[in-house]
Amino acid sequence: MESLTLSDRVLSIIDELEPGDTLEAKVTRLAESELRRRLARYQLTDRQFRAKYGTSLEEFEAGEVVARMNYSFEVESDHQDWDLAVDGIRSAERQLAELLGNS
Repeated sequence: MESLTLSDRVLSIIDELEPGDTLEAKVTRLAESELRRRLARYQLTDRQFRAKYGTSLEEFEAGEVVARMNYSFEVESDHQDWDLAVDGIRSAERQLAELLGNS
C-alpha cells in the first residue's frame, strides 16, 4: 500500500470529526460510519421493494415479474434499483467485515 499524505486542512477536519486517538483509528471510524450509512440506505431500499412487491428480489427474479408486467418502465427501473441495493448490502457487509477484522 502506498504512503498517503494528507493536508493540514484535511487533518484538522478529521480531528474535529474524530478527536483523540491515532489517525488510522480516526479514519477507520469514519470509514465504518460511512459503510454503516450506506448499508442502512441499501437495506431501506430492499425493505421498500419487498413491501411493494410482497417478495424477495430472488423470488421476484425467479417469478419473472418484469416479463409478467410487460416490461413496464416502473417495474424494470425498480428491478435495477433493487438489484443495486441488494448488491450494495453484500458489498457493504463484506467491506465492514474486512475493516473490522471479522472476515
